[in-house]
Amino acid sequence: MDRRLSRRDALKLAAVGTGTLLAGGLRFGAPNAQAGPLVAGIVKDLPGGALIPRGTNAEMNWGSMAGIDYLTPVDRFFVRNHTATTFVNPATWRLEVFGTGLRGRPERGKGKLFSLKDLEKLPRETRTVFVECAGNARSYFGSQEGKAAPGTTWGLGAIGVAQWTGVSLREVLERAGLRPDAVDVMPEGLDSTVLAADGTDQGHVRRPIPIAKALDDTLIALEMNGRDLPFDHGAPARVIVPGYVGIANIKWVGAIEVANHALFSPWNTTQYRLVGPTYPADQPPLTTQPLKSAFEVAPGRTFKAGVPVQLRGRSWSGTSRPRSVRVSTDGGATWTGAPTHGPNLENGWLRWTVDWTPTTTGPTALLAQATDRSGHQQPDHVPFNRDGYLYDGIVRLPVTVTP
Repeated sequence: MDRRLSRRDALKLAAVGTGTLLAGGLRFGAPNAQAGPLVAGIVKDLPGGALIPRGTNAEMNWGSMAGIDYLTPVDRFFVRNHTATTFVNPATWRLEVFGTGLRGRPERGKGKLFSLKDLEKLPRETRTVFVECAGNARSYFGSQEGKAAPGTTWGLGAIGVAQWTGVSLREVLERAGLRPDAVDVMPEGLDSTVLAADGTDQGHVRRPIPIAKALDDTLIALEMNGRDLPFDHGAPARVIVPGYVGIANIKWVGAIEVANHALFSPWNTTQYRLVGPTYPADQPPLTTQPLKSAFEVAPGRTFKAGVPVQLRGRSWSGTSRPRSVRVSTDGGATWTGAPTHGPNLENGWLRWTVDWTPTTTGPTALLAQATDRSGHQQPDHVPFNRDGYLYDGIVRLPVTVTP
């Protein structure tokens, strides 16, 4: 059953107001016997085996991507919420653009307002872009580097590539009266405010991006894979910042501050920075995602000795497109090049395959290492950082060969 909610469904739901799903998901229609568990704070079902619950989040199971074309289906697209999925009435939703970087320097509450209908009248743009949590692959700091980092223990599945359709942020900023001295742009979400560990209210999730990036390829997305945005992915509108860490892609966007000076929030000062013994104290906030690779294989899968199989995988980067991939099926003892196929889109991913006939029974590990167009390769090891961000090392995927 398709759990993506149409704008009509959204209007029905939002008739009770704007709020947050705090306990359990929300189902429309008849129960689905194939559906997986509901997760607190997430609307969509987790189809059996396709998404892995991670506390109040959900990780895409790479095994469920086998045979899937370029785009990640919505039912397999990971969910990362700082609080919980929020539902917003699209009929009353407004986007306010304000700040010292606009003509007249309007304060909050006096800025330019855009309704959903206003945005739908603007020129449409479509971009195929990955969204990836900065903590994707965090678990490998513990399992491969010997020092676990706190936070959601993502494998490699906090990533998805979708086709996003909406209006360019440039178009919206210019219509709001952008000044030439604008420096930073800070979108802000409508989800519940975030409480720090000490109980401090940090406000709504928000994070600045440089004006150059805002005017380049940043999108206010209204659709995902040709359908209205689902609630879990930011309906009725979200920001897509190609190549940047997931936190920059604000869901349920309701306000955008434009300033003629640098902007700050907890998500670019105390969080989303690399803090550790090998990093300088003045390390800048995280921006682009590094090079990674993943097999379309679930960890722990078994293969039968003597039976040929074609292994598939994908590599991606927010800095320079992948150029080539090599793989190992024997734990890194030997390597072979993996033929690539299909599109290699900027801020998308590159697919690859390798034919393998297992011969030796017992446990082994599959490894993949990509090289990008600048010549950078995925490293063997990654220096530890306090929050487990940006793990880009060669991942050892455990599998077993049976007689």
